[in-house]
Amino acid sequence: MALGTAIVTHRPFPPDATPEGAYARIALALSNGKPKDAFAYLETDAQWACYSIRDARHQASGRVKASYPEPERARLLEEWRGVADAPDGSDVFVLLATRRGWIARLEKDLSGATRTEIRDDRATVVTARNSRYSFRRRDNGIWGLTLFTAELQAEAERAARDLEVITRAADDYERGRGR
Repeated sequence: MALGTAIVTHRPFPPDATPEGAYARIALALSNGKPKDAFAYLETDAQWACYSIRDARHQASGRVKASYPEPERARLLEEWRGVADAPDGSDVFVLLATRRGWIARLEKDLSGATRTEIRDDRATVVTARNSRYSFRRRDNGIWGLTLFTAELQAEAERAARDLEVITRAADDYERGRGR
């Protein structure tokens, strides 16, 4: 692991304002069994997507609870359980990363960084196992992993579309009951 390499060679832990430092902190979070700590090292768009997913699922769950009949109510609430009630975007990331096997994939593949290729606000960390991890420099100077951004943004878009459908259906259910 990157952390192990830093300790064995007595090199200082690289700052998180470098791609190697962000990568090392992700490796440390996962090796310590704290994947939530890796959230700070995702790119901004991925972080915002996690918050958007949570907000849309929370709103949709509220409408389902208030208006939907059984068994559809129970099915939808179970499907969104955890994400809809997550206290924070980092909790959403951990839930989705666990369900989709992202954490296991990273844990299996993380190794020490051997080189970094930087071009403007993008960087690629190449590991000892020859894996390549892309990063983008965030506005705060910290580098963020881009690996999950597309999937998280797609999930956020899905959650927003679902919210629209849920809202229309909830309105219909309420009209049908004479509310």
